Amino acid sequence: MLGKLNHVAIVVKDVNAAAAVYRDTLGAQVSEPKAHPEHGMTVISVNLPNTSIELQQPLGADSPLSNFLLTHADGGIHHICYEVADIFASRDKLVEQGARVLGGAEPKTGPHGKLTLFLHPKDFCGTLIELEQA
Repeated sequence: MLGKLNHVAIVVKDVNAAAAVYRDTLGAQVSEPKAHPEHGMTVISVNLPNTSIELQQPLGADSPLSNFLLTHADGGIHHICYEVADIFASRDKLVEQGARVLGGAEPKTGPHGKLTLFLHPKDFCGTLIELEQA
């Protein structure tokens, strides 16, 4: 079912400061910030040879990521995203096996324009999992 690791999302208070750490300290290639108001976040991608890291900053107090920073004041890993060939078949198989899909069972269009859904962390060893249609 799982394809490649698409990205690891890290919520940060300041994407530009976090990008500077990855660029200047670790020598990584980083993108320009991109605001996604419909998802309540600004994202900078850290491009790696085999995957990417998404530095995500809440965009406004109503952002779902704002709550994450309330309990993780310094930021931290928010979720891991895996690609799947067929998000609907993957969802159906996971639900049949007892996994919980967050936010309803219907995939939504994510910031990259692809269908995504999130799986409850209690069903996956304490890790919030995002599935993205490849």
